Amino acid sequence: MRKALFTLSLLLLAAVHAALGQDMTPRQAGDKLSALLSYIEMTYVDTASIDRLTETAIVGMLEALDPHSFYLSQEDLKDANEELSGNFEGIGVQFQIWHDTILIISAITGGPSEKAGLIAGDRIVSIDGVEATGRHVDNEFVFKHLRGPKGSKVRVGILRKGRSNPTEYTLIRDNIPITSLDAAFMAAPAIGYIKLNRFAQNTMAEYQDAVRQLKREGLQKIILDLRGNSGGYLFAAVELADQFLAPGRLIVYTEGINSPRQEMEATWLGSFEKGEVCVLIDEGSASASEIVAGAVQDWDRGVVIGRRSFGKGLVQKQFPLTDGSAIRLTTARYFTPSGRCIQKPYEAGSDEYMMELVSRYEHGEYVNADSIQFPDSLKYSTRGGRTVYGGGGIMPDLFIPWDSTAYTELYADLAGEGLMNDLVLAYTEQHRKELLSHHPDIGAYIQGFQAPHSWIDELKAMAEENGHPVDPAELGRSSELILLQLKALVARNLFDVSAYFQVILKTDPAMLKAVEVLSDSRMQREILGK
Repeated sequence: MRKALFTLSLLLLAAVHAALGQDMTPRQAGDKLSALLSYIEMTYVDTASIDRLTETAIVGMLEALDPHSFYLSQEDLKDANEELSGNFEGIGVQFQIWHDTILIISAITGGPSEKAGLIAGDRIVSIDGVEATGRHVDNEFVFKHLRGPKGSKVRVGILRKGRSNPTEYTLIRDNIPITSLDAAFMAAPAIGYIKLNRFAQNTMAEYQDAVRQLKREGLQKIILDLRGNSGGYLFAAVELADQFLAPGRLIVYTEGINSPRQEMEATWLGSFEKGEVCVLIDEGSASASEIVAGAVQDWDRGVVIGRRSFGKGLVQKQFPLTDGSAIRLTTARYFTPSGRCIQKPYEAGSDEYMMELVSRYEHGEYVNADSIQFPDSLKYSTRGGRTVYGGGGIMPDLFIPWDSTAYTELYADLAGEGLMNDLVLAYTEQHRKELLSHHPDIGAYIQGFQAPHSWIDELKAMAEENGHPVDPAELGRSSELILLQLKALVARNLFDVSAYFQVILKTDPAMLKAVEVLSDSRMQREILGK
């Protein structure tokens, strides 16, 4: 333990020493920390956990560096690796906790549950003989009992609508993919839409599969939606940007005091170097998303639409620690092809840094592009001579304000308390066969299904029963959005997540603008200065 602690102290304090320019050497700092923990262990008035104190010290040291250097416990590391490696080991279902029951929303294609015949609407009422209903059932309970090593067995009791007693299934756990792609569909003739939620190990394979399918449907132009995509692997962002850029063009470069400049360029592997492109971003687009948007913008390759991105231009490298935990330490900054570092300032501390998005809202930036001020020192030029900015995210070529009119407190309550979801789940359970017989695919559903206005009255009653008084004015402002959301949720429960986006994006301003831009080559040339 002491040897591991000493090694850990050297590693972490070397980072602090390098970052803060302290006179104390890493070895001296390690000795000091080791002595402190020895004093605590031998003389402190109560029993102290050296493990907990060590982790607290690590967290504190990393927080003193920058907002994106952080510590990962063994458990956190496993979860983080699963998310980015693109798979976990389990039974392969998408589920929701509904009325203290595990309700299967869908069985993942090719997974153990689908192979066993489990379907949407099934309820898991027992796991290995343990009751799986009641107030103790939450997401953590489900993960703990259903995930497990590949090849291991788990018995689940399934209650299906129309049956009075559960049926027991024995499932063999397997690798289950975690998808990066939320949706891929034709938004208009010749215009395909692809939405990515992260940049993970399997992102490019999913993207390329989607493009191949959309090309069979007539794809000639692409809307790439990176809104809310907080990033992931740098290599995945580089590979995606490579799809749109000619060989030899710089995609991004990284550089730090201890990290020499490293340039990443496009290769001959690009499969969409000529087709027209729009990239959608917002304040939730960060890191890898900003690499792609910045490269497309700097080369005047496509039109970037939306709102200013998050502004994360710091590169982290993962270092293992002796007990199976790890740290992710910022080692460099990344720069777009024009030389922009789009990292927003963080000198005021992590709390101020994370609240910066709230400050944008308070300053009116989400509704008015003129409220965003960039100093002249942060002006850069694209290859075609257009002015772009660094120092705090990617500023889009076309600004789309956020219309907050319909997003009332009532809407937030209905969504946050899960009341809209409850209504939709109950309705879908009761009418699934009827709905699918009338609307066998998402196209027929979009054209033929309308969310009944009576649902507004049902939601109002549900909200009041749950202690949320309904303001008639707020209900009036939110009704149209609520009905659209309900229609989209039904689509998700009947089909898949992509169907949800096909419905919800029908009135989305950024989506509509992208379709307009890609339908008008003259408009594109004017925006891009060509």
